[in-house]
Amino acid sequence: HVQLVETGGGSVQAGGSLRLSCVASGYTDSASMSCMGWFRQAPGRGREDVAIIDRNGRTSYPSSVQGRFTISADNAKSTLHLRMNSLKPEDTAMYYCAAGRAAPQGCKDWDTWGQGTQVTVS
Repeated sequence: HVQLVETGGGSVQAGGSLRLSCVASGYTDSASMSCMGWFRQAPGRGREDVAIIDRNGRTSYPSSVQGRFTISADNAKSTLHLRMNSLKPEDTAMYYCAAGRAAPQGCKDWDTWGQGTQVTVS
């Protein structure tokens, strides 16, 4: 079965940078991973997406991270990255990597999730 393993979280001061990585393994159905994304959840708050990339390389970001976060995929290494610059205390959260399916209306069916990596900005 598909496994996603995130690394790269940590503690950083406001204005600093981090790069998260997510390695995928065990997948046999490429359609189920035609979209990849990073999501985050802070204590007491709902989960929100922070960066999505589809199989054509199209990316999307919410306004809260636009211009600061960059998602990229290294398909040869089955690895997804999230470069986070100009970090703010409100970026503090558990960050998760997820795999989903591409659809005409966008990405959906985020069925596979990693265990998460903590990012703390002070």
